[in-house]
Amino acid sequence: MKKINALQAIIQAKCPRCRQGNMFICSPYNLAKFTDTYKYCPRCGLKYEREPGFFYGSMYISYAFTVAIVLTFGLGANILGNDPPLWVYLTAITVALLIFSPLSFRYARVLMLHLFGGVAYDPEALDERPVESKNAKVGD
Repeated sequence: MKKINALQAIIQAKCPRCRQGNMFICSPYNLAKFTDTYKYCPRCGLKYEREPGFFYGSMYISYAFTVAIVLTFGLGANILGNDPPLWVYLTAITVALLIFSPLSFRYARVLMLHLFGGVAYDPEALDERPVESKNAKVGD
């Protein structure tokens, strides 16, 4: 099995311990279910929510992503539009936020778990229990 590094695991939203199991159940642009997260890693059985309320801290990371998006698209509208009217700024920023919100939500959680979850990479940590018996989405 191909080993992936930490950056690849973050980009692909993989488990921080085995770097093989997915953190999310479906695509980020399935708007009805983009927030659905596995409760345990499908490959190694790691419990993703390290303690109750662990992912509340990801709101700060998501806020930083939102500020970066607003600044990027605001400056981009200013430079490309040669200081356009206010509605152009508001439209560009609103559309960008709507498009990038699912990704912002997901990557804030991924970074929170990888950076602050206290989980070390262990390629030998594969769990042999059937995935169906231990896995459900968070909140079940």
